[in-house]
Amino acid sequence: MGVVSELIAAEEGKLEFGDFSFDSKTKKDGFEFSGDIYKVKTFAEITRLEKNGVFAYESVPGTSVHGFTYTGDGVEFSVEAATDADITLGLDENKEYEIFINGESAGKMKTNLGGKLTMNVEISDKPVNVKVVG
Repeated sequence: MGVVSELIAAEEGKLEFGDFSFDSKTKKDGFEFSGDIYKVKTFAEITRLEKNGVFAYESVPGTSVHGFTYTGDGVEFSVEAATDADITLGLDENKEYEIFINGESAGKMKTNLGGKLTMNVEISDKPVNVKVVG
């Protein structure tokens, strides 16, 4: 997969965004997809996605995200980075979600009052599949 060729793009009905290979912050605003407006900021230290002006995704350090899609009860995507990443998702507030990493349950977590859920993802030499189900 590798880094995303554009800062943000739609591929087969799913979002692709982020590029952890940049040395300086790069951003793109006003990307329309499925009736929503997205903004992405990305570089080696952080990748952040906003949907309609609201926090949706953030990783430290920066990541490249493939196949990002909201499901009826959560979110699903594949992620790549130079090292392990702390990923925070903007979901429904005060709700319990089960996290799956490469198809295996990594446990359940509850979002805070702001709807944020933070997890650590161990990055290997191939994309890591993440699925969060509420």
